[in-house]
Amino acid sequence: MHLTATTQFGLEELLADELYSLGADITHIGSRAVEFIGDQRLLYEVALWSRLSMRLLRPFAAFYAADEKALYREVSRIDWQDFIGPGQTFAITSVVNRSTFEHSLFVAQLTKDAIVDQFRERTGERPSVDTRTPDIRLHLRMSENEVILSLDAAGDSLHRRGYRQHTNEAPLNEVLAAGLVMLSGWDGKKPLIDPMCGSATILTEAGLLAQRIAPGLFHQGKFGFENWYDFEPELWSQVREEAKAQRLEEPQAYIAGSDLDPKVIDMAAANITAAGLEDFIRLSVRDVKDAVAPSKEEPGIVITNPPYGERIGEEAEMEALYKTIGDALKANFQGYDAFVFTGNLEAAKRIGLKAARRTPLFNGPIDCRLLKYELYRGSRRAPSPHPPAPSPAERGSYGGAEDGGE
Repeated sequence: MHLTATTQFGLEELLADELYSLGADITHIGSRAVEFIGDQRLLYEVALWSRLSMRLLRPFAAFYAADEKALYREVSRIDWQDFIGPGQTFAITSVVNRSTFEHSLFVAQLTKDAIVDQFRERTGERPSVDTRTPDIRLHLRMSENEVILSLDAAGDSLHRRGYRQHTNEAPLNEVLAAGLVMLSGWDGKKPLIDPMCGSATILTEAGLLAQRIAPGLFHQGKFGFENWYDFEPELWSQVREEAKAQRLEEPQAYIAGSDLDPKVIDMAAANITAAGLEDFIRLSVRDVKDAVAPSKEEPGIVITNPPYGERIGEEAEMEALYKTIGDALKANFQGYDAFVFTGNLEAAKRIGLKAARRTPLFNGPIDCRLLKYELYRGSRRAPSPHPPAPSPAERGSYGGAEDGGE
């Protein structure tokens, strides 16, 4: 079957690699989506194992709709009894881009009307709409009036793993957190530290990765494909049992996080426990300036998502915070690679280190960067025994400030 997995901007290539490792035949890598071919087993395995998929879609119809009449007509031509069974509820998620239709809700409503009218004319009964927990969730994407209709295999966004009991004010979604860990190149063995861990989403996703735990095992309720006409319950049960057997019971890496607020650490602990990782992740109440590496002998990585300071008047506070982060990294994590994910590139300049890599990403609507810093022990290169005299131009300045922004 032809399938599409959607993801967040900047994670497409990683998603393609993940799907390929599961056995997918990749056919196209687009913006926020990867198209691939696979069988029923692969569909079930992707639903369980993909850490980077937001939605898992099975396209079944494509057409051009120039206006309202054309959209209604083309939707009416599909035999909806092939997809929605007697007594089943349904809902439509619609995404509209660069089309003559202005509102995605209007497109969803018109599509719903065409489906309901067909059932009423053929059977005398209409299926009910359930926007919260439908048996069948349809996904409609319209771009430049080209429409693709798909079945949503999960029924809900796959980033909602189900383990998160509590969140702080601005939590990362689980797919983005997993993406940050994977973009860091972490091998699942080296120490991983988050000195501003918040509700511990980065730590939890790292723990699931290291212990080889399928994130889909935490999915709440049924997956969408469990209500499809071609659902294979025995195969699904087999795939789930195989996934459970992959879990590693011995800790694979030192994973630890800290936060200044004890209440936040309590929330983080609840989330980690819900994910079954309480024996694999260490938490502590600590100011970021006091964060330290667990060992000088085994360098690892730091990954953190500090506040961006979106409220008016927080500029000075954010600059001080990011300077503190930079000071802690330089003093306490020599030999590590540090990754700071932020939507405040001005404040990031106060980290005082040259970013070795800047990866563009989004946190919701916020344009962000994942900044990589290589924290060398001592000097990166040996100083010249006879350094050249500064030029007049150089003597007239303080030198270029190293920044973490653009």
